[in-house]
Order: sequence, then structure tokens, then C-alpha cells
Amino acid sequence: MNLIVVVDKNWGIGKNNGLLFSLKKDMKFFRETTTGKVVVMGANTFLSFPNGALPNRVNVVLDDKGRTFDGALTVRDVAALQRAISIYPPQDVFVIGGASVYALLADCCSTAYVNKVAEDGGAQLFFPNLDQRENWTLQSASEPISDEGHLLTFCVYRNERVKPLDAK
Repeated sequence: MNLIVVVDKNWGIGKNNGLLFSLKKDMKFFRETTTGKVVVMGANTFLSFPNGALPNRVNVVLDDKGRTFDGALTVRDVAALQRAISIYPPQDVFVIGGASVYALLADCCSTAYVNKVAEDGGAQLFFPNLDQRENWTLQSASEPISDEGHLLTFCVYRNERVKPLDAK
């Protein structure tokens, strides 16, 4: 399993149930990386999408309230999530947010695609700082590029000690 996220310089990811920045190159990377794959998210992330379920992907919503979401499979807990995604190759599953789902599942992921914006976005919600976690190592980082007036670096982290989902 993988994760994909855009963070600010403080590892902030969101405020007011939305992203910190509107970045065309980041969104293109997200689309290209996750199209045809499985995306795992929490209910608030799903509800933040203006057009509902993300097209051309299997949308899986982790929601302990058991609500249903059009165009998505809802699972109530990590055990149900494990059953739901077990039919897909692990490299085709992407955790896409929000903060509580990232916190819950980050260490169960083998690869993290972290796109870093070199400024403070005034976040209310944060992603775990992988640079401070012993099990995560930075494998690659692009040269910074300009994206809608912001400096963006595409980074790939590898988890050296992936925790199994069934350990949750």
C-alpha cells in the first residue's frame, strides 16, 4: 500500500476541510499516479470532492459511522478495509487522506509520495513528519519547480518496517 499527499513546510495538509494550495502540477501528478488504482480515504476527504467519487478509481471510504457514499465502497474499520483491498495488488492502493486516516495507516504503507510546498499554508491539520520517523527514509526528491507561484518538490519516501494492516 502507498500514500500520496501534498504538505507545506510544516507538514501541514489542510484547513477548513480543504487543501492548503491549488496546484496544477501536483493535481496532475495525483491524477496520473492514482487513475486506475484504489484510493482509500476518510469521510471528510470524500465529502470535500466537489463532484463526488473520483472517476476511474475504486473509491474506498473508511467511516466508522457506516454511512454510504455514492460511487464508493464504505468500510467501518481497518479489518473491513483489509478485506476490501486484499483483492488488489498492494502497489495499486493509495491512501489519500485525511489527517486521521493518514495517521492510522501511514506506517502500513511501503511508499509515500510526498509533494512538499516550500511555505507555510496556515494548516489546521498535519501529516506525520516522515523525516522524524526512524522507519521512513527519503529515497528521492526532485528539483523544486514552480506550481501556481509556489515552489514544489516531489519526494518519495520508503518505509523500512511496514506494519501489517491486521496489526491495527
